[in-house]
Amino acid sequence: MISKLNVLLVEDDDVSAEAVIRSLRKVDVDLCITVADNGKIALDILNNTHPTLFLEHPFLVLLDLNMPVMNGFEFLDAVRTDPKLKDIVVFILTTSDDDRDKSKAYHQNVAGYMVKSSVGPQFARLSTLLEAYKDAIDLNCR
Repeated sequence: MISKLNVLLVEDDDVSAEAVIRSLRKVDVDLCITVADNGKIALDILNNTHPTLFLEHPFLVLLDLNMPVMNGFEFLDAVRTDPKLKDIVVFILTTSDDDRDKSKAYHQNVAGYMVKSSVGPQFARLSTLLEAYKDAIDLNCR
């Protein structure tokens, strides 16, 4: 059974990143969380070209949409067109409640879309999704 899941949190706001990390630790203490300040740094980590940060499998990505340098949609475009990265599991975690952003994200095959202002009640759902993902990975490893 998979006991440790790695999470790449792509978030430029330190306060939001810390709140997400604290909330994730409450639902699952065995998470290994790596933080990238923008999509470019996240791509460097995923491509193993970042000088100090790396990510072990299995992992998933929690992605903010509004960031400097490379925003969440630019990151998704790069990931979904890269044959090595296209199947990565990505959840959106953003301030945008705009239906156009939700639609655009789901067209990029994201696994879920959560609005930060209501993320408290949704963290129970995220916990369920993380457990289901761990179970799915475990089934594939047998």
